[in-house]
Amino acid sequence: MESYLFPFDSLICMLLGISFTVWFTLLLVFIIVPAIFGVSFGIRRLYMKSLIKLFEVSELIKHSKIFLDIIGFLPVSLEQEIHEMRRGGAEPEFDMSDIFYFCRRGVESIVDDEVTKRFTAEELESWNLLTRSNYNFHHISTRLTALWGVGVLIRYGFLLPLRVTLAFTGVGLLVVLTSIVGLFPNGRMKNYLSDKVHLMCYRICVRSLTAIITYHDSENKPKNGGICVANHTSPIDVIILASDGCYAMVGQVHGGLMGVIQRAMVKACPHIWFERSEVKDRHLVAKRLSDHVADTSKLPILIFPEGTCINNTSVMMFKKGSFEIGCTVYPVAIKYDPRFGDAFWNSSTFGMVNYLLHMMSSWAIVCSVWYLPPMSRMEGEDAVQFANRVKAAIARKGGLADLLWDGGLKRGKVKEVFKEEQQKLYSKVLVGSSEDRSRS
Repeated sequence: MESYLFPFDSLICMLLGISFTVWFTLLLVFIIVPAIFGVSFGIRRLYMKSLIKLFEVSELIKHSKIFLDIIGFLPVSLEQEIHEMRRGGAEPEFDMSDIFYFCRRGVESIVDDEVTKRFTAEELESWNLLTRSNYNFHHISTRLTALWGVGVLIRYGFLLPLRVTLAFTGVGLLVVLTSIVGLFPNGRMKNYLSDKVHLMCYRICVRSLTAIITYHDSENKPKNGGICVANHTSPIDVIILASDGCYAMVGQVHGGLMGVIQRAMVKACPHIWFERSEVKDRHLVAKRLSDHVADTSKLPILIFPEGTCINNTSVMMFKKGSFEIGCTVYPVAIKYDPRFGDAFWNSSTFGMVNYLLHMMSSWAIVCSVWYLPPMSRMEGEDAVQFANRVKAAIARKGGLADLLWDGGLKRGKVKEVFKEEQQKLYSKVLVGSSEDRSRS
């Protein structure tokens, strides 16, 4: 019996060998080599157009309209709403009807406030055949369920293994090649090789997500001696930007695989890594950033001033630290298309591994990147005002809501200063009313 099994085992081994050879040959020819040279065969664009057609078909099958917004908000100030409720007659210092304004706003905030919904995945107007993206979906059609099942087989049976292979290839090459480049003496040759290695590896990693990126206004790309600031949705924001240009990264020192990657990267390029004990020392952080941007031979620093991931529907408060340095700031707006996959990382719900699994099992990551003209602090402008001006420019370009709220509310309680701000606004209404009466 063993004599009959042996040829069968050999056949299995031969078929597996042929399969792996064909698999890696296709990867090398159609993905890895084009990524190295920064070219594209247009396969991903064609894939994206096919997905759009598929979503249109699934929507026709579904035949149901989804109402997502419960309350429609209009940008009206507190003073305008108070005066609207006080229609007719003289305006007293205090009116009982004023209470209804605060009661109504409180109920609206409980039902659908403009802050906490920025920390959850954005809902879609039409289902994209992913279970994660739309809470209102119900299995109402056998054909639609069958279409979703075929999508699961494609995403987990073909796309996921392909993407995992590419991710390991990109990260492995990054660690090995940056370690080798780190052996070269400092100089132009080392900087040139470091830039090429980083671009090549990040482009491979981008392809591991089937990322389809459109870059706009490349003439405004960040230059040495400056700081690049962008809205923050996901850890892959770094890969999205670094696949089109080289940056010096800023972050905390980690252990494990991330620590291995950090130590390899810093050998080839002067990235800025802080120990856990140094992160809270604002003066030390500011000094290291200032020293870096003062050297025009070093790459621009990439910073996400929000300090946390937002769901790509808004831009929240920018921390002022990176705007106190006094160098040129290069704003960048990143806008993802949630139809193909939700790039938002809800770190309170998903761990990093689970999040990456969601990314690699999505249809694709489609986004647009806008490089805005460089900005500098104007005369008499403090760091907070400068940060708000940059934030407003990013929000306007990316079509995002411009919010003044701190992204730290994602994990912390509302600070008393926010409550006091509303009290001050209302007191101004009362004081203004009394001044108007005294003039009259």
